[in-house]
Amino acid sequence: MLKKLVSFILVAVMVLSFTACGSKKESTDAGNTAAPTEATAEATGAATTETATTREPIAKENIKVAVIHIGDPADGAGYTFAHDQGIVAMQTALGLSDDQIIRKNNVNDADAAAIRTAMEECIEEGANIIFGTSWGYMDTMKELAEEYSEVVFSHCSGYESNGTNFNNYFGRIYQARYLAGIAAGMKTQSDKIGYVAAMGIDNSEVTGGINAFAMGIESVNPDAKVYVKVTNTWGDPTLEKQAAEALIDEGCDVIGQHCDSTAPQMAAEAAGVWGCGYNSDMTKDAPNAHLTAPIWNWGAYYSATVQSVIDGTFNGANYFGGLAEGLVDISPVSANCAEGTQEAIDAAKAKILDEGFKVFEGNIVDNEGNQICNEGEAIADTDITGKMNWYYKTVVVE
Repeated sequence: MLKKLVSFILVAVMVLSFTACGSKKESTDAGNTAAPTEATAEATGAATTETATTREPIAKENIKVAVIHIGDPADGAGYTFAHDQGIVAMQTALGLSDDQIIRKNNVNDADAAAIRTAMEECIEEGANIIFGTSWGYMDTMKELAEEYSEVVFSHCSGYESNGTNFNNYFGRIYQARYLAGIAAGMKTQSDKIGYVAAMGIDNSEVTGGINAFAMGIESVNPDAKVYVKVTNTWGDPTLEKQAAEALIDEGCDVIGQHCDSTAPQMAAEAAGVWGCGYNSDMTKDAPNAHLTAPIWNWGAYYSATVQSVIDGTFNGANYFGGLAEGLVDISPVSANCAEGTQEAIDAAKAKILDEGFKVFEGNIVDNEGNQICNEGEAIADTDITGKMNWYYKTVVVE
């Protein structure tokens, strides 16, 4: 955990050094779940002296941390569970008691009144910092940050921040998607890999994940293609299961996903095929199917951020971490994987961490034949998360 805390401090003084390639067209993802604007480009990992503020330190025994969840961590897997495991990790790392943690579960991110009520209840209970884990909380958190300057509001994904008591946090999950793609590409026998996507091409977070997954697959299996079905919802187990089953019926023998539930992995288990989950290790839910999953270690961010509030050093800078910061990774490679998968993933991870491989670099062509990136260039994180409205050449969307 200390390593992760140090990594967070280091990332706060780093400036992104990517050379940006052009996007196919201008982005229109006003509803994207991770779209830092050009104005906040440095905020994806860089604090500036202009945003630094002085806050009063808070004795650790007096700190109260609130988290607003869109779902219920009792589900035991998926998006909300992963966030709550990060809160648990933070509580353990900092030695906080149970009564110093406030949870509000099942807060609809499309209901501004419900969001405001939940957060104001947290403030009334003495919260010094509130983490909002869903995109739809952003506007309400921005408003409340103006009203309650003594409280820190930290929002997962999005693009709004005020440089004082309201920031955004997210990360390079595409790095983990690429690694999971290696497991999928080595396992498939049909060379048809399915992907259940929550949102369509205008959502850069989802599209970037699909593309990174496809590129990881191609790195070990250039004959494979990725077939995508979009549910247009972040969390509907019924629709997610139906999409997975349709992909399996079409001959896909590995099912990837960017959606909140375990339903696609359970569909893979029932059909006798394989899968790569998301957010948390889903092997326990589909023990005979699951290969690995891109996962978030949110505790890396939560621990460092709460500590900064305790120390009075929170400065409102946005955060964008990755493998190097311990924020993203993949779950343990399961026994269902093809022989040599662990070694191939280890080599790719070393390439990212030790050689500076950026995933979205070099010769990249989309599935319409457009040249997206050239040799010697790389796509900037701001474009990956905000302007990726194209699919990689091996992706088929129905």
